[in-house]
Amino acid sequence: MSQALYRKWRSQTFEEVIGQEHVTQTLRNALRDGRLAHAYLFSGPRGTGKTSTARILAKALNCTADEDKRPCNECPTCIAINEGRMLDLIEIDAASNNSVDDIRELRDKVGFQPSEGRYKIYIIDEVHMLSTSAFNALLKTLEEPPPHTRFVLATTEPHKIPATVLSRCQRFDFRRIPVPQIAAHLRHIVDTEGFQADDDALVTIARSAQGCMRDAVSLLDQMLSFGTEQVTLSQVQQVLGSVSGQVVGEFVDALAAGDVSKGLTLIHDLVGQGVSLQEFTQQTVEHLRGVLLLQMTGDKTLLEDQPPESVQQMARQAEKLKQDHTLFAIKRFGQAVQELKGGFQPQLPLEIALIEAIEGEPAPVVVQAEAKPATRTGTPRTRKPAAAAQPEPAQAAALADEEEEEVEHLPLDRDAVTRLRDNWNQILQEAREACGLKEQACLRAMRDVAVGEGVVALAFGKNKFACQVIAEPETRAKVARILSQYVGRNIRVDCQVGEHAQLPASVRKIAANKSSGPDPLVEFARDELGAEVLDDGE
Repeated sequence: MSQALYRKWRSQTFEEVIGQEHVTQTLRNALRDGRLAHAYLFSGPRGTGKTSTARILAKALNCTADEDKRPCNECPTCIAINEGRMLDLIEIDAASNNSVDDIRELRDKVGFQPSEGRYKIYIIDEVHMLSTSAFNALLKTLEEPPPHTRFVLATTEPHKIPATVLSRCQRFDFRRIPVPQIAAHLRHIVDTEGFQADDDALVTIARSAQGCMRDAVSLLDQMLSFGTEQVTLSQVQQVLGSVSGQVVGEFVDALAAGDVSKGLTLIHDLVGQGVSLQEFTQQTVEHLRGVLLLQMTGDKTLLEDQPPESVQQMARQAEKLKQDHTLFAIKRFGQAVQELKGGFQPQLPLEIALIEAIEGEPAPVVVQAEAKPATRTGTPRTRKPAAAAQPEPAQAAALADEEEEEVEHLPLDRDAVTRLRDNWNQILQEAREACGLKEQACLRAMRDVAVGEGVVALAFGKNKFACQVIAEPETRAKVARILSQYVGRNIRVDCQVGEHAQLPASVRKIAANKSSGPDPLVEFARDELGAEVLDDGE
């Protein structure tokens, strides 16, 4: 039966552990000087060598070879550990053995002498999954274990481990493995196994692994089973659902040139080809990161893992794009990666992200000191029909002054606007749950808001599409219910195209009528409760 490559090529000595020299060198020196700790904590991303290093340490502690050759992988103890039949090496999966009873059982057995080697080694994988009671039961044993016992705890989430446990361990942080080192190791595997693979294909596999050697070797194993004599870049891209760097470069070129049409066309073509849009968006973020690094430092050596032609293209784009524009594009496409996970139109979050990245970052929600005209979707405002006779110039000037004064003194609820601004991220989340991903993305395009007596006006800049989506009766009603919770009263939503939100004329008229008429609360208090109204002077 064939064995998976990641198991076949698991590191067997400290020298074979890739990219973790700061850990392996320290452990080798400790073995040489006899300064081994009683408990270790290996933390870091998955697939970076934590469990493999723990097994190598167990072999080195029990190896019968000369001190400078440990582990030798030739003595009976090393062979037993490699074959998984060493009784003194106990590996525990804390994800499925996380109860206090499991730890009590471990504590009862830890005092027994080793049966084969000099030390009994306990490797507890995913130790952060232990319950609080289990951690408490482990504390005393972990602090003062028997002299013949050593503990190695491994975790991907060290922040979940209690401080009382951390303080009893010597901690080593495993790092993500750089792309060149992963690619070099993949080349070694391919050559040893007798296969053929293009260098570009191996580099692409290494990048997709994101610092995880196990993922890279597993993907290489999958590619070697593809059914061809040689692993090529196109095959890797087909399996990953990614695209060539040239397509990503063209997409960023469209962004730099502000060409929305070209960018949307590229997205449409990718959807037709069945490309993973999430993978493509991640590639775009990685490409823009390179552009940002060149803009900030001008040092091309920071991109040594990128093809030379891609670095040259990034340098040209770095001159066309502004730094703040690049930074906002990275943030916006980063959000789109999460939004692309679902929806009946999977490409829509990416399309909206492209449009917003080209138009620039939306202006923050602020209270406008002076309202400016805005065009609303729906029924346009109409002026009163002019009289047959034209007004005199003096009368026209008076009417103009009165209209200007009316616009300048809108009944804005500034406290409500502040509440909406402070809670906008929460509002977007509620909109996604109530309406959907598309509606949430459209609300992100909102540029300004104004709050009146019974209405919230939303201005969407030049984004007519987003304005029309929110203006749909059903969507507008749902958004109104959400905003009403933050405004503190029932409101309706008025969608507008323009940079500044303006309250409808009907709201101003209602406010004027209310200010000139009797107060309903005063009327109720006087008629129903028998209150007496006093003049200001009394």
